[in-house]
Amino acid sequence: MEPKLLESGISFKKNDFLSAVIIGEAVAWLLFIMAQVNARYLPLPAGVVNSLSSPWLLAISFPILSVAGLYVFYFLGKKVRALYQVAKFALIGALNTFVDLGILNLLILLTGITSGFGFLAFKGVSFVIAVVNSYFWNKFWTFKSGRSTTQKEFFQFFVVSAIGVFLNVGVAYFIVDIIGPQRGLTPEIWANVGALIATFIVLVWNFIGYKLWVFKK
Repeated sequence: MEPKLLESGISFKKNDFLSAVIIGEAVAWLLFIMAQVNARYLPLPAGVVNSLSSPWLLAISFPILSVAGLYVFYFLGKKVRALYQVAKFALIGALNTFVDLGILNLLILLTGITSGFGFLAFKGVSFVIAVVNSYFWNKFWTFKSGRSTTQKEFFQFFVVSAIGVFLNVGVAYFIVDIIGPQRGLTPEIWANVGALIATFIVLVWNFIGYKLWVFKK
């Protein structure tokens, strides 16, 4: 099927469909792994816990939701073109969030460390892996930078990402170790709360940096 071009210049291509499916599928399985690690700590209804414990339900529903959400923003992009790009970035952000948290939870599961310098090291490792994943997805899908990777582009990407690393780890450390668990949450759950808040802040920073500097056309 040929891509349908719009007056706004955007199109919903096969590549967009397949990318959304892959991202939805990856998020589903990473969420399943996280649920297995944290299920006994989560204060959720039994029905929700059972849904998170069903890999096939997640594996079917998340790709559908991913494609549907992207398609909605494809139509909204007719009016505001940037919205379609933001939707792609948001999908990649969701994937990176679960890559980040999935690796973090795996390291916590293997060591039992949920705070202190061990947590800082784990958060740094998980975030760096998520950043590398983010670079390739954003370069070739979100911002469609067709040019070859140059030293200048890599340096710019490194600068934006390095600042993001410090923001991510710093915010997570402040929430986890300075503020500490709140409202009766366990250290394991609070570690994920800190990681999520830090990730959201860095997503905003990264989008601005990538769009206006690294992959600027």
